[in-house]
Amino acid sequence: MAVTRTRAVDHVVNELTRRGVDHVFGVGGANIEDLYDAVHAAGDRIRGVVAKHEFSAATMADGYARATGRLGVVAATSGGGAMNLVPGLAEAYASRVPVLALVGQPPTELEGRGAFQDSSGRAGSLDARQVFAPVSRFCAKVDHPDALVELLPRAIAAAQTDPKGPAVLLLPKDVQQGLLRVAEGGPPLIPPASAVDRRALDRAVEALRAADRVLLIAGEGVATARSRAELAELARRLGAWVAVTPDAKDVFDNRDPRFAGVAGVMGHRNVSDCLRRADVCVLVGTRLPAMARGGLDDSLAGTVVIGVDPEPSFVPGIDLCGPLRDTLRALVDAHDPRPRPCPDHAGPVPLPPPPPPAPLPAAGGPARTTSYPHALAAVRAALPPDAHVFVDAGNTGAAAVHLLPAPPRGRFVVAVGMGGMGYAFGAGIGAALATGQRTYVLAGDGAFFMHGMELHTAMEYGAPVTFVVFNNNAHGMCVTRERLFYGDAYSYNLFRPADLAGGMAAAFPTLDVTRAGDAAELRRALLRTNTGGGPAFVAVDCDPHEVPPFRPFLAGAGSGEEPIDSEEMRGERGRVHVG
Repeated sequence: MAVTRTRAVDHVVNELTRRGVDHVFGVGGANIEDLYDAVHAAGDRIRGVVAKHEFSAATMADGYARATGRLGVVAATSGGGAMNLVPGLAEAYASRVPVLALVGQPPTELEGRGAFQDSSGRAGSLDARQVFAPVSRFCAKVDHPDALVELLPRAIAAAQTDPKGPAVLLLPKDVQQGLLRVAEGGPPLIPPASAVDRRALDRAVEALRAADRVLLIAGEGVATARSRAELAELARRLGAWVAVTPDAKDVFDNRDPRFAGVAGVMGHRNVSDCLRRADVCVLVGTRLPAMARGGLDDSLAGTVVIGVDPEPSFVPGIDLCGPLRDTLRALVDAHDPRPRPCPDHAGPVPLPPPPPPAPLPAAGGPARTTSYPHALAAVRAALPPDAHVFVDAGNTGAAAVHLLPAPPRGRFVVAVGMGGMGYAFGAGIGAALATGQRTYVLAGDGAFFMHGMELHTAMEYGAPVTFVVFNNNAHGMCVTRERLFYGDAYSYNLFRPADLAGGMAAAFPTLDVTRAGDAAELRRALLRTNTGGGPAFVAVDCDPHEVPPFRPFLAGAGSGEEPIDSEEMRGERGRVHVG
């Protein structure tokens, strides 16, 4: 077999493109510029995207991976650029998203000798490996170009093997520029081995066959493993209700009669009702962390719980740890292919009528605001069926999880792994550039002021993203906490009004910008932007004192312990409802 010598960075790019990667997201700098040179030399095979901030570059890679199922790649230079990656990689680690971070480092001959941005760990300098190891499945420094032949495949495999997550390669500048020997064609692409725990599988099958009522609670892992079809078939064969975690609304058809709603602190009481009546609860692609488990602990304690996930569940029970898709297929094959009827299928859930529109303000009075239910009803009416939706943290996230159904053929992503504000801006851009599909970013003004200027990146690359910013001139969730838990005597989190739409229109004269005065205007603006090819920006004014459908807040406000069932539970085909 012929052996050639090639520049290390060219080898990296060639291996990425061989695995289907067609975008690299990042921010440039002296110690990563050689990688960008290799991306340029690769021509149309791969596209380099420069973000405004490394956190957002990492979330772009995250959104790319979630939308495509492929490896997301982020590149950053040394020093502060490298450190800025940490929160984005932490989200990918917590949510088990396959991301490869290529992090530039100073030349090896200057390590421990006062190099600018030295993070070798030598002579008292910061050790980058100790920084990145806790937020990665694999972290290694490449000390010689030839080491890439082994380390790059190991890093990629670690990112894509359950449990998935980030892998980090630290690349000194001289290593990037060096030549390495590589065999033509490269090593074979060998998929990771699958191993289903047969003993645990037999126990789970026995429990399921003895059950009259089964509730499946599905998480983001179903999307990561591309296992929606297996989940739906298991529900059909078991006659099961299906609930989803807040970060996984799109893993099961929200319009299916079996759909029971969203579990946890932003979810629906219908899930609690189903769980109380279930003999077995199967957790699929989720360990059921606190945000997804809120309000369910008492019922879970009296129910047989089966965890189908690469990692053990946070709830005691039978854990089927292994590759998710293979384990789901084994569970499906173990049951009669004839569908079992789903119990207690009752038609649409009756809902109270929506509140009346807010009255027009008096002259000189405060601006008119739009409630979250009205605004999200407008988003729902305009949302294309194949759109992707990325929702940010805070009041906007809680309201969207509770009120907005997932699009039938698109992703619905909420980053609850770390819950970092501003995540949705980069992630939505990454998904839009990867797929070319209209992508909605729903975020509050607090998240916008953190990372919203990635709008500039969307403009530069023509990304088809509609940014909808719910502007309450506050960190709204913090305002609610101050009111409910600290006596409402002060607020650090209410701000002077800002005209976000006016600011964006001035900054980007060619951008489609709307300041929606009410839900009807919001809907019209969204329908118009759906037909465009690039980014659009819509701001809608909201009340900072509106309490979102978040369990701790509703309990603190005396509204009961459960968020009310919402319009999401309404539909032409009916819904599961117990109670």
